[in-house]
Amino acid sequence: MTEQDDLTERARVLFAGRIEFLKSAPSLQFLPDPDVPEIAFAGRSNVGKSSLLNALTGRKSIARTSVTPGRTQELNFFEVGDPTALRLVDMPGYGFAKAPLRVVEEWRRLIRDYLRGRQVLKRTLLLIDTRHGVKPVDAEMMKMLDEAAVSYRIVLTKSDKVKASDLAATLASVEAEARKHSAAFPVIHVTSSEYKIGIEELRAAVLGDAEL
Repeated sequence: MTEQDDLTERARVLFAGRIEFLKSAPSLQFLPDPDVPEIAFAGRSNVGKSSLLNALTGRKSIARTSVTPGRTQELNFFEVGDPTALRLVDMPGYGFAKAPLRVVEEWRRLIRDYLRGRQVLKRTLLLIDTRHGVKPVDAEMMKMLDEAAVSYRIVLTKSDKVKASDLAATLASVEAEARKHSAAFPVIHVTSSEYKIGIEELRAAVLGDAEL
């Protein structure tokens, strides 16, 4: 068994075990104790973040808690493993054009402060919709991650919704954009939550990042 095969199998076993919602944090004072590695998930609204979290954890509704009314602008923490090996952090979606300016500013402040000050944050997964590629709001998030010096993996979602030729073009353009950003991980993950494409590899990457 190769080292990668071992990581993939350990990730499969880990994510098949205990996964529980821990808490929501509307501000930094409500964050859980920084005692285990964290992997954060970022993406604009409707990018498929909840679906990816559900596919990654093998659950049907693990991320449902994060869309409960009143929690849409909070950081949502999920514990993985028993004892807890890592936490998944569901960050509120961005790019909400109709949101009041005050809400947008509060979101930016919460995310910026979390990214800059969380020592146990090992990696952020930045989700990009394959059908649209990198939008201006995504580039803005990439810049925020660069400035916070937080390493991130770009994850293309909904890859099953486009033709192979369009997927290849989007992948090439996203790779080109990623090269402009100092904190972007060079490997782009292509996924489909519906058909489980790329999920096993991403699961292994999450565990590998948590163990860094």
